[in-house]
Amino acid sequence: MMKKIGHLVLGVSESQIPFQYVDLCAGIGGFHLAMRSLGGKCVGAAEVNDSCVDAYRANFPTTPMLGDITSIDSPSDIPAFDLVCAGFPCQPFSKAGKQLGFEDESRGKLFFSILDIIDAHPETKGFIFENVRNLADNKSNWSVICEELKKRDFIITEDPLILSPSDFGIPQKRERVFILGIKKRDRDQRILPNSRITEGDLDLRKKPCENNAAFGILDKDVDESFAVAPDVEEALLAWDEFRFGTGIKTIGFPIWLSHFGIGIDRDSDFFESMGIAEMPNWKQNYLRHNRHFYHLHRDFVDDWVKRYHMYDRSKLLQKFEWNCGADVPDIKCGLIQIRQSGVRVKRPDLFPTLVAMPNTPIVWDEGMGHFRRITTKEAAKLQSFDPDYRFGESDNQTYRQLGNAVNVEIARQLGKGLLRLMRKE
Repeated sequence: MMKKIGHLVLGVSESQIPFQYVDLCAGIGGFHLAMRSLGGKCVGAAEVNDSCVDAYRANFPTTPMLGDITSIDSPSDIPAFDLVCAGFPCQPFSKAGKQLGFEDESRGKLFFSILDIIDAHPETKGFIFENVRNLADNKSNWSVICEELKKRDFIITEDPLILSPSDFGIPQKRERVFILGIKKRDRDQRILPNSRITEGDLDLRKKPCENNAAFGILDKDVDESFAVAPDVEEALLAWDEFRFGTGIKTIGFPIWLSHFGIGIDRDSDFFESMGIAEMPNWKQNYLRHNRHFYHLHRDFVDDWVKRYHMYDRSKLLQKFEWNCGADVPDIKCGLIQIRQSGVRVKRPDLFPTLVAMPNTPIVWDEGMGHFRRITTKEAAKLQSFDPDYRFGESDNQTYRQLGNAVNVEIARQLGKGLLRLMRKE
């Protein structure tokens, strides 16, 4: 038997509770997949990126597309909804950007566009927002968000709710802040008597990742088109030889070839040529550590650099970080990412955060006999997307879209927890 509150229908099953929601800053539909699994019907999705819109339409063809939420003439024309889901743009708050926050004229104001839509829909009962963790680190931006939502009579997660797929047994370290809210009139006071929502109120089903869990999501018989370029593979194997050749199982600082000072005998001459006096303290430490390391292993390093033509390679391949300790025997047993900071190797427990940039994690494929990027299907597993989700034709585009997407399992658990806290009469 179902009971209806307005257009929110609550029944005896917590796994399928029919409700309506609007999907704002929707990306490729991570929130859509999560809410649909809970019985939700999407009354409209707003997204401006053309490739994301194409993917959204391909997978959810009956959902009306609302376009740019800043250009909706009459938000009240959007069909009635119970929940608002929104992954509003993270770039204004991300450490990878300029961190202009709400001062970002192009994207920082989208939060207020979301509020305009909520204001036009007094029937709104709750919301789930997602953003980068750094949003919660800026107390000024966080305070603005909390105050604006409480002004609208929402009980919210005032303490930042930081969650990662790795909290739910998914081998990806990807911390994001989630902001949830329920209108005071719509809460179940028996299970939410306080004036704020806590993680405990949501009854999330967490489970830890096991050791080496990252390799558990890898597919077999992967197409060789995912293999890295030969020069990249040669450089990765060269760095593995570097570790063994120097006899160092662990390296407690990043190795930067430019900081060795090859060909310069006097430390004072080298440090002066590098402008050490103008460097911040952390960079001075890196410089001194690298120079000392070079002195200890000079004969091997000079020969190694020459044999592998290391100074002729990309600057990204001239930097190396080993973050595995001594318990990972070689580079083939680790997870690799080539970043602006260089080649980084981590333990095979958790994949690094998928991001909307072309630095897809790299693994050694025993069957292929080569290093390869993880596939788009494997990346989709890390974001809990359905196996039959239809992405675009470009792999690079798919990696970027998944890097911007909300993790479906986290969104599902939060949606279920939020619905549990709502009145049922």
